[in-house]
Amino acid sequence: MLKLYFNNMHKIIMNTMKVACFGDVCGEVGRNVLIEYLNTNKHLFDFIIVNGENSAHGFGITQKIYDQFMEAGVDVVTLGNHSFDQKSDLQLFDRNPNLVRPLNYPKGTTGHGYTIVNRNGLNIMVINLIGRLFMEYNDDPFYTINEFLNINKMGLKVDAIFIDFHAEASSEKLSMAHYLDGRISGLFGTHTHVPTADAQILDNGTGFISDCGMCGDYNSIIGMDIKSPILRFTSKINAYAKFTPATNKDSACVCGVVFEINRNGRCINISTIRYGGTYLKEQKQF
Repeated sequence: MLKLYFNNMHKIIMNTMKVACFGDVCGEVGRNVLIEYLNTNKHLFDFIIVNGENSAHGFGITQKIYDQFMEAGVDVVTLGNHSFDQKSDLQLFDRNPNLVRPLNYPKGTTGHGYTIVNRNGLNIMVINLIGRLFMEYNDDPFYTINEFLNINKMGLKVDAIFIDFHAEASSEKLSMAHYLDGRISGLFGTHTHVPTADAQILDNGTGFISDCGMCGDYNSIIGMDIKSPILRFTSKINAYAKFTPATNKDSACVCGVVFEINRNGRCINISTIRYGGTYLKEQKQF
């Protein structure tokens, strides 16, 4: 939890802060297991970020789902390549400033690529970026974020900066983390739905993990019912292979990462979250 101390002027200053970031929430099962986890564990964290781009039956997000996240204690919801799949409600972004789509979408795109939330007197910036390697083409995320951070420097108007980099390639994610090392508090990857084992703190104090993993049913193919992806791989009859989220609550799991930062916005500790499910139970060490 947030640890505080008093300086000589009796002003409360941050000592350390724990920020929890959860990977792609996939469908109803993913929403339910995450909310179940937060109902009993949100008091452990000072700030919570959730990637919700797959939360509406695997594709996009709705106002109702966004509200469910907020009621569960989430502070910011980030998105990705499925940001606008729910086409019936493009005003969703105008109504909800803490719903963030990728910053490097083309200029004029509905919504916003970052938000700033004040928590206990601290300004926390959350940015969403989307990768280009093995993804649909978007503006250069490296150029975009460099220009943006030249204007929005950590330690001036904001006390900490976190980036959800929604990308396919681990090399692109790790390159971005090193590129921004010392300029941001933490970068967590999303999109692949597979939790990685490379959580680390870089030389200049930026926390990093290639992918948080998924909140959803792990007895699946990256959150989707097993039959449809296999049919796509073994035939070309895609019309009969529509993706639908897997629904087994017994194999649902929450995956995320926790960055602990100091009063300078630097990461001093990083740990992963694994909760629930049969697939991701703790394995015997050899």
